[in-house]
Amino acid sequence: LVRLLLSTTQPRLLHFIPSPHPTPHPINLTMKQSFLLLGLVATASAFTSPAPRPVATSNTALFGGARGGATTLEGKKARVATVKELLDKSEMVITVPAGGITVSQAQSLRRSLPQGTTMMVVKNKLMSRAIEGTTYEPVGEMLKGANMWFFIEEDIGGTVKSWNSFLKDNGKRETHTILGGNIEGTNYDSKGVEAISKLPSKLELIAQIAGSINAVPTKLARVVKAPGMKVARAIKLAGEEVNKE
Repeated sequence: LVRLLLSTTQPRLLHFIPSPHPTPHPINLTMKQSFLLLGLVATASAFTSPAPRPVATSNTALFGGARGGATTLEGKKARVATVKELLDKSEMVITVPAGGITVSQAQSLRRSLPQGTTMMVVKNKLMSRAIEGTTYEPVGEMLKGANMWFFIEEDIGGTVKSWNSFLKDNGKRETHTILGGNIEGTNYDSKGVEAISKLPSKLELIAQIAGSINAVPTKLARVVKAPGMKVARAIKLAGEEVNKE
């Protein structure tokens, strides 16, 4: 119909035929047909559906996408090198399920982690390459499904506490429990990781030892002041008191 109307809009010369009635001018016919065509196009556009708009979708993008993979060979090599560096600095690594965690949730979790803990999603194949020749080779037994890893330098207890709080706040206790962990080349299940997280950290142990050492002069001075007390006996008693504490 549009083609037909377009063809009819071309000016045509009308043969002069004597008639008692005046013949419309060709230009007037062309203008009327153009208005008619515009009206038909406007009417047709009213029944045309608008082009669909792209729908924004949420995905899990944690440090390299839902599966933690790189898209190029150079990117994969860089990812493996980064993981190796983290393993060298880590006292322990812990793995948890990566699926079902949104970007905003991941960002909130990352902010809650203690200093010295790095959270990263790593593709299993790349993780397998990173652990080769390290004390973390037994971690290969945990490379199943989509995993998110915590590379912990010091504060194991603080890291596990942050993760448990995240599960509670987001209703994921039933689906995202800790899968396992590795410390000094030994794998542990979720219960083992929880037990390790309750042990004193290195900093806490150092503080306790330092406190005991500082207490020795005080104990020694107190017992030496006792009348008739020999120095050797005083030192022995001071040591016994420290051991009892």
